[in-house]
Amino acid sequence: MITLDQIARELDLTLVTDSHDLSEVVPTGGYVSDMLSCVMSGAPRQGIWVTLQAHVNIVAVAALLELAAIIVTENALLDPAAISRANEKGVTIFSTPKTSFEVAGLLWQLGLRSG
Repeated sequence: MITLDQIARELDLTLVTDSHDLSEVVPTGGYVSDMLSCVMSGAPRQGIWVTLQAHVNIVAVAALLELAAIIVTENALLDPAAISRANEKGVTIFSTPKTSFEVAGLLWQLGLRSG
């Protein structure tokens, strides 16, 4: 089992939200989509969501599904309201210059599956 802090280090992710202990968070799987409705029906609880979306609605979906984290790809600029709301809701968001395809492949290599 790999923890969220190990994933962040291995993928060289930038934590966008407030810092907290990620060493105890063990994601159950991963999901890649930019369609909120698909994420709502397919992402596993406590999973990692990989997306290019960077608006406040991603926080609502992540909180509803109790996701372990969101990884926003291609250095998409997060809406300041999204960051603020994520901090309020305890949603962890990372950013990376990598594409969603690259991140999914790297997560797979680390042993994370679809849940």
